[in-house]
Amino acid sequence: MRIELASEPGSPERPNEDWVSTTLPASGLGGALVLLDGVTPPRGDDGCVHSVPWFTAGLGGSLAELSASRRDLMLTEILAMSIRRTADTHRSLCDLSHVRTPQATVVMARWDEQEIEHLVLSDSALILEAPDGTVRAVLDDRLDRLPPGSLASEAIADARVRNKEGGFFTAAADPAVASRAVTGRTPRTEVRALAALTDGASRWTETFREGDWTATLGLLRKAGPQGLIDRVRELERADTDRTYLRRGKTHDDATAVLVEL
Repeated sequence: MRIELASEPGSPERPNEDWVSTTLPASGLGGALVLLDGVTPPRGDDGCVHSVPWFTAGLGGSLAELSASRRDLMLTEILAMSIRRTADTHRSLCDLSHVRTPQATVVMARWDEQEIEHLVLSDSALILEAPDGTVRAVLDDRLDRLPPGSLASEAIADARVRNKEGGFFTAAADPAVASRAVTGRTPRTEVRALAALTDGASRWTETFREGDWTATLGLLRKAGPQGLIDRVRELERADTDRTYLRRGKTHDDATAVLVEL
């Protein structure tokens, strides 16, 4: 088994709000990965005394622990339990009802000798490769399907579509959001590799259109996760007229993990 991962902040002046972990049991018969992309609040307005990295570390640590230790629980149950556990650590100090309370996108995958389980919530990506080389991307595309103009301003996004019916969902303080995740199971024999990327790393495909998901996995296999991130950074620096980035950040936190089973 080959596992490689890399994570890089968008700016050296700001902490990395992504979080990633992989776990392998002593038996060697399975494993799990957890990848989070923390949501940066505008002007620091989130009703919380804690930072986004504090939140992603707490939520991610719980997800990694329970994915490895509670094989009897489904990934949605693990996500709900971890959201509740993390919320309990700061609900006495912070306003968890604030629409911008610390939150994150989530990708989880767990495998044993029989199957691969997966969960995706919001706009990070999971890629599954079959033994014949066919690649399938598991995406939660609700953010992309919002009507034009829905995200015209942060205020509109918060009031109408963030963690709301008809909008998009992230892991924040409400455990019920776990039921909104995109989930599935695939026989282990039908997967030879998987990869997870935050949207800062998936820009190579989704923003700059350098290649499809098959090409993304090929680049990960050849250059590794850091090589993919380095290529994204080159493209970001070259887009001086904002043809591709438009109003987006010049550099976003970027994280990628590759698992070859």
